[in-house]
Amino acid sequence: MAKKKDNQIKKDQRHQELEDRLKRTMADYQNLERRIEEERRLLSKLSAMLLVEKLLPVLDNLENAQAHLKDEGLAIVIKQFKDILTQEGVEEIEALGQSFDPNQHEAVETQEGENDNTVARIIAKGYKIEDKVIRPAKVVVTKSGTPNQMDQEREEEKFQMEDQ
Repeated sequence: MAKKKDNQIKKDQRHQELEDRLKRTMADYQNLERRIEEERRLLSKLSAMLLVEKLLPVLDNLENAQAHLKDEGLAIVIKQFKDILTQEGVEEIEALGQSFDPNQHEAVETQEGENDNTVARIIAKGYKIEDKVIRPAKVVVTKSGTPNQMDQEREEEKFQMEDQ
């Protein structure tokens, strides 16, 4: 009788051990599925970003042509182009009049102005998908101070860069 009880206890332990293993395996499998799906989404997003990045210079050229030609047909094409980008989650980065943000803007020039670090002019538009910057906006940033102070600061920056 004691031997039967020992066998039953061993069977119950083995059964519990196999059940625990199955649960861990199922959890590992679900985690793997989740990770694969996340990687698929990331790959899809990255692919879209690479394609959009290649198309942005075309949009810039169309907008530059429109600025000179003022053609109604071209305006329609540009609107369609922008609508498709919007459907894909692409947004233009707000820059003009905004505080300079090095994460979204690239300062290509400074000019004298009342407010420090304010975007005064946009040289090239910037774009992002969700919070990921595809291309930063190239901007002119204001710097308060007298022209002599600004020239002196530029000279100091040059010397610092040369020392590096």
